[in-house]
Amino acid sequence: MRVTVAFNRFGSGLIERMPRVRFGYAHVVNNRYDEWLMYAIGGSADPTIFSEGNYFIASNDFAAKQVTKRETSGKWNNWKWRSSKDEFINGAYFVPSGYGSCTPMYSFAQKFNAAQPSMVPLLTLNAGPLDCNVNKAC
Repeated sequence: MRVTVAFNRFGSGLIERMPRVRFGYAHVVNNRYDEWLMYAIGGSADPTIFSEGNYFIASNDFAAKQVTKRETSGKWNNWKWRSSKDEFINGAYFVPSGYGSCTPMYSFAQKFNAAQPSMVPLLTLNAGPLDCNVNKAC
C-alpha cells in the first residue's frame, strides 16, 4: 500500500495516529500538527515513512514532544523513516531511522513539490472538521 497524507490540520487534543502506518509507504506532506497528546506519526511492521514540509507544534508536556512512535517488539532501526524540510516548534522532534531512499515514487502526473513548512499554516487554515448542525447546510 502507498498513501499520501497531505494538507491536513490535526488540532490540539488529538492523541495519536495521524497517521499510523502498518507495512507499506506513507508520504506525509504539508500537514499541521498542534499539540498531540502521545505522538503524531506512528508505525508498526516495518513501514516506510517520508515526512516532508510539515509544521509540528509540540505541547508543553515534556512527554509529548516526539513526533514519531514505533510499535514493535523487535528492532526498528532499519525501518526507513525520514524527515525533510519539516518545521519543529516548542521542542518537537522526529526520530529518523534506516538507510536508503524514502522519496515518493509518483508517476509524472502524480508528482508535486512540497511547500515550505512556513506556508503550512496558510495552506491548512480552513482544514479540519466541519461545523455542521442538523437541518442546516454545512
